[in-house]
Amino acid sequence: MPVSDTVARDDTDAEGDRLPINELFASLQGEGKLAGVPSTFVRTSGCNLRCWFCDSFHTSWEPTHAWMSLDEIVAEVESRSPEHVVVTGGEPLVHDETDALLSALADDYHLTVETNGTLETDAPVDLASISPKLASSTPTPDNAPADVDPGVWTERHENARVDLDALASLVEHAADFQLKFVVTGRDDIDEIESLVADVRGVAAREVRDSDVLLMPEGQTREQLARTRTEVADLAAAFGYRYTPRLHVDLWNDAPET
Repeated sequence: MPVSDTVARDDTDAEGDRLPINELFASLQGEGKLAGVPSTFVRTSGCNLRCWFCDSFHTSWEPTHAWMSLDEIVAEVESRSPEHVVVTGGEPLVHDETDALLSALADDYHLTVETNGTLETDAPVDLASISPKLASSTPTPDNAPADVDPGVWTERHENARVDLDALASLVEHAADFQLKFVVTGRDDIDEIESLVADVRGVAAREVRDSDVLLMPEGQTREQLARTRTEVADLAAAFGYRYTPRLHVDLWNDAPET
């Protein structure tokens, strides 16, 4: 297991802006262009979408968190050794205070923001890790997590999961970016091809095939074993990059990884 410790505390009375923090820990980045890089993860709670396969259930379907001031978050980040910080969720950009946190960390850390691509930011971002949600992510009564009724989220998620203006803004704004698709199988590739073409059509920045990453869906080693080979074959066939989920391969579905 990596060296990591979740911040768990009662609501703080500290003055200033605060964020709902689900986890704050140090580990290895498990996905994307920076896979394997030691990083401090700041995981906010709350999301504007509801993927049926969400791997951070307690930031979306049943959000849990402790409120922390920006000063407290920065102090916790500074107490850890990694030079890379990953602000993730949930969807961190649903919170206005996330921009202030990014600005506070920008001078001293490489900043990755993991986002579903439906919201924009003007804050400093070194790597925008954008994960547009495909039709296969939409929750239904048949695929929703156990004991969860998707209710209004089926329609709400489907209507909100792609915002081309926000995708273009994120691609153009960050120092670097990646379009990281969670792939459930071969049926996803036509939509990926179409969406990549749409982003290329609206973004004032080149989107190379090497900026497009295909990642197998799966929250456990057993689930990944069923999807990784097919997804790797798709990446090779269509000229995109394959990204593993190192944290799942190494630590399965353990928290703080």
